[in-house]
Amino acid sequence: MDYKGVIIEESLSDSNVLRDIKIVETKIEPVTKDHKTPWLKQWTLHTVQIPEERASEIAKKISEVINDKPSSWYADFKNDRTHYIIYPRKIFRVNRASKEEYDAATAYGISLGIPPYQVDFAPYVKQWER
Repeated sequence: MDYKGVIIEESLSDSNVLRDIKIVETKIEPVTKDHKTPWLKQWTLHTVQIPEERASEIAKKISEVINDKPSSWYADFKNDRTHYIIYPRKIFRVNRASKEEYDAATAYGISLGIPPYQVDFAPYVKQWER
């Protein structure tokens, strides 16, 4: 089963990784104060579709080029069973039924300085809301 997700082009140090990914839609969003990226004027959001057999390979490539300066970013894609949450040099392959795995991926993103509302992956109550 294919994976779907969103990759923000401005989060990548090398956008050539997008050549290996099927982009099904692109939306350009002006940056606001809530984005916490004042050095950018826009976010280019690519909705992507990734074949199941290439998911690990693509996740690894993204983890190698996703920026961590001046702040950290993440990308993610999921299917009905698995959710890949990709940070700079770290990948979480989350079972979508596991609250604990989502909590770990969320906590890691927050530890990198990503605002909690931006790492709202799980359909569960977040640890910062307890």
